[in-house]
Amino acid sequence: MASGSKKVILAALVGNGLISITKFVAASLTGSAAMFSEGIHSVVDTGNQILLLYGLRQAHKPASKQHPFGHGKEIYFWSFVVAILIFAVGAGVSIYEGVEALRHPHPIENPIVNYVVLGIAFAFEAGAWLFAWREFSHTRGRWGVIEAVRRGKDPTLFVVLFEDTAASLGLIVAFLGILLGQLTGNVYFDGISSVLIGLILAGTATWLAFETKSMLIGESAGTAIVQSVRELIVSTRGVANVNEVLTMHMGPDFILVNVSVDFHDTIAAGELERTISELARRIKKDHPQVKRVFVEASSRARRASEAE
Repeated sequence: MASGSKKVILAALVGNGLISITKFVAASLTGSAAMFSEGIHSVVDTGNQILLLYGLRQAHKPASKQHPFGHGKEIYFWSFVVAILIFAVGAGVSIYEGVEALRHPHPIENPIVNYVVLGIAFAFEAGAWLFAWREFSHTRGRWGVIEAVRRGKDPTLFVVLFEDTAASLGLIVAFLGILLGQLTGNVYFDGISSVLIGLILAGTATWLAFETKSMLIGESAGTAIVQSVRELIVSTRGVANVNEVLTMHMGPDFILVNVSVDFHDTIAAGELERTISELARRIKKDHPQVKRVFVEASSRARRASEAE
């Protein structure tokens, strides 16, 4: 999964880097606020991809005394930072430029330059979007898009997909704004399209921030994994009851499992140790994403009293 994420990010990084240069050249030649907003958008996206690559690199750092469970959550933190940057820089600058264009409107010069650049940019964005969509579809399986985003534990895939989707929508809005301005002679269409681009980015950033926040503060493993772990424990010899199964994603490929188990009172201490060791081994074997397992031996009555 990490390899697929890196490929998606690199593809988006190269595409957005090239696109941003062409957009700024077109904006300087034509004076279009919408095109300038699109240039800012591409610069922000390029910076975001660099941050995501940095997050992936940091997430693979080994565990240490200060971070005994590793650095997997780095990717969640940097994905959240990306969402904030899209909102603060991308949306903020686009809306500001749009408002300024509405306050001081002026006709766009050489609109044909904008059309050519927008066409090239859309081709790049479409290619990056298709690449991101293919990787996202591979990981989501039978889930719907929204369900896959909510259940997915690797934010880099849907962050890039959302960015590319917002970028494609922004290009369409910029094209329509320039076209309508040219056809009608209304100089306000350029500013309006810039504001709309900013609103698209703001909406995208808000959704990304909401989804990544859940993983950043600690999100459990999927229901299927939790249920599978519970069934595996119940089927283990010497287990009387499973009191609680707690899980947390410490990274896209790192699940922490903490279970409270009521063992039969007749089980000997040595056998109990072997049972717990075998239980942890079986959980890790059935679910490779589970890296650490902690088993707490506690009676059902005691666990119930502690919960009150």
